Amino acid sequence: MTSSAALVRVATSRGVTTLTLDSPHNRNALSTPLMTELLAGLAAAVADDAVRVVVLDHTGPVFCSGADLEETAAAYASGTVPAGMLGDVLAAVWECPKPVVARVAGPARAGGLGLIAAADLALCAQEATFAFTEVRIGVIPAVISATVLPRLHPRAAAELYLTGDTFDGRRAAEIGLVTAAGPADGLDAAVERACASLVRGAPGALAGAKDLLRRPPAVDLRAEIAELAALSTGYFLSDEGREGVAAFREKRDAAWVPAD
Repeated sequence: MTSSAALVRVATSRGVTTLTLDSPHNRNALSTPLMTELLAGLAAAVADDAVRVVVLDHTGPVFCSGADLEETAAAYASGTVPAGMLGDVLAAVWECPKPVVARVAGPARAGGLGLIAAADLALCAQEATFAFTEVRIGVIPAVISATVLPRLHPRAAAELYLTGDTFDGRRAAEIGLVTAAGPADGLDAAVERACASLVRGAPGALAGAKDLLRRPPAVDLRAEIAELAALSTGYFLSDEGREGVAAFREKRDAAWVPAD
């Protein structure tokens, strides 16, 4: 099933919905119209039980150049800027109960890095380049820090936030911004392998695992263990847990695995 939108294209196949940023004329900048369509696409994917994984993709050579500075400049007269919606987009990706995979074949800057960091998995071409360029235009990477800083190694964050220097896909993987970097001609295969693995997970269990990854550090370890033990028991006794154990014992795919 495929549908077209002005700035975000949507395609769904075998449990995977791909949301493709399709505004190459401004390097897929995060304009208000594009972010509106992206939020709508995410909401539709979350609401569709047949969708198991969301992929963020792009047309053109650039993944995302960050905020639409033309739109921002035009908004100065009103005393506001459209950056606020970016927070809604990052939160929607971060909080999505379904795994989100970013496919990054080209450069990303500023807000585009926040989008990459919000995804659960980010796979990039090693030739792709990245930069936190905000300080060079007199602003700071404030909103994107909500998703970026939990990913980055602290020393790398300090260096790259303060210098605005450009770095490549290999460095992005080393510092935690992306999951892995590889040759550009292998990127599609890497994304396909990741999605094939993700759709084998039970929908409820995947959402629960994402919640675990977002849990704050425990203050009381024994209380934390007791709470997690109860949580684990609940999953084993759930319909998904019972089906998963039965499928494992019977050496078959679980009922939720999409048919080829």
